Amino acid sequence: MKESSTATDRLSLHGRCAIVTGGSGGIGRAVVQNLAEAGAKVCSVDLPSTKSPQGALIHLTADLSQEPSVEAIVQEVGEALGHPSLLVHCAGITRDGVLWKLSAEDWSEVLRVNLDAAFFLLKHLTPTFRQQSRSSAVLLSSINGERGKFGQSNYAASKAGLIGLAKTAARELGGFGTRVNVIAPGMVRTQMTKNLPLEIQERATEETVLGRIASPLDIADAALFLCSDLSAQITGQVLRVDGGQLIT
Repeated sequence: MKESSTATDRLSLHGRCAIVTGGSGGIGRAVVQNLAEAGAKVCSVDLPSTKSPQGALIHLTADLSQEPSVEAIVQEVGEALGHPSLLVHCAGITRDGVLWKLSAEDWSEVLRVNLDAAFFLLKHLTPTFRQQSRSSAVLLSSINGERGKFGQSNYAASKAGLIGLAKTAARELGGFGTRVNVIAPGMVRTQMTKNLPLEIQERATEETVLGRIASPLDIADAALFLCSDLSAQITGQVLRVDGGQLIT
């Protein structure tokens, strides 16, 4: 990156290849569109039966909790779009319940999808990331991974794990010019949260200091920033996009 480049130049992702997991979800769709509008060649990855979001050049379906599936996805993207230099891991699930009633399967499934998938992605993207000097990975965590949440021990543990994984990966990959960061949203206005009881939504809004819940675009804008050269000196960090729900 040249010191004389403009802010517009530093924001551009022109010609770069990006993988967005959970690309058919509310946040994922916004991320795909944002990266595509910035010039990236975007591959969306999600579960079978999902539809390709606007902006994705290709849409692949896979179970990211299984390492062979992740390895195959990385290879397929490389053959179709070129070597990926950007990753935004939005894929995630919840299986809520107080810990003394939580089944072992519900515990393990959330950890596999939310955390194991991120490890597999970083592991198999590292060889191609190392060949490029401006690679960036963004993992979607949650403020509940920092503060905990009643009834979400599995989800909170997986999101806390993403923070530890990202900080370690940032140290290990920084020498190759690869940056790894985390976005920790608070509550976000998605289809999933719209179905929550009204009192829970109102409580989350009251927790903010800005008086509103984030939209998917708020998260996507943060992802674009962390993928772009505007954040060229930022790695191993947790960026909260929560309207002030968690201020420490």
